[in-house]
Amino acid sequence: MNELLSESALDQLFRHARTFNAWLPRDVSDEQLHQLYNLAKFGPTSANASPMRVVFVKSKQAKARLEPFLSEGNRAKTMEAPVTAIIATDHEFYEQLPRLFPHADARSWFVGNQPMIDATAFRNGTLQGAYVLLAARAIGLDCGPMSGFDQAGVDAAFFAGTAVKSNFLINLGYGDASRNLFPRSPRLAFDEACTIA
Repeated sequence: MNELLSESALDQLFRHARTFNAWLPRDVSDEQLHQLYNLAKFGPTSANASPMRVVFVKSKQAKARLEPFLSEGNRAKTMEAPVTAIIATDHEFYEQLPRLFPHADARSWFVGNQPMIDATAFRNGTLQGAYVLLAARAIGLDCGPMSGFDQAGVDAAFFAGTAVKSNFLINLGYGDASRNLFPRSPRLAFDEACTIA
């Protein structure tokens, strides 16, 4: 039987975690990025489709490729962040299903059915992006997820000639709470957001 996580773990993952807009000058190692992905990949997706693809933008050259496609409000904080993860979705994910879901001919469910491909890819790729956030927090990193970028430009710069399309960005590193950290916004109460049927 699983046990409830400690209060400190719940605080780190949820209650005290924040969206950071400024970053300390501390490196995020390649080993940490491997550790992050190797946790996030275990989150469930339908038919184990696993459509998420990630580019961890870390080098100065890669940051320079990304910069022109960032909105004005996201540019400075993204260029300052040690790493920016482009959370993207492979719309040909179903080609991996014979290996990832060998229990059935799941590939045949998708071939030729573009609406089902697109819905499944977007839903599950976004879900996997949320696992990346939680995995990053679990290994001690702070996150700054965001939209606010030229999706077509990013796709041309990082995914040209593929069926992969960007979804959203996550700045990763060690947040600087002394700069540009907004007060926590309110959340809906249980009775406002939920019903028990």
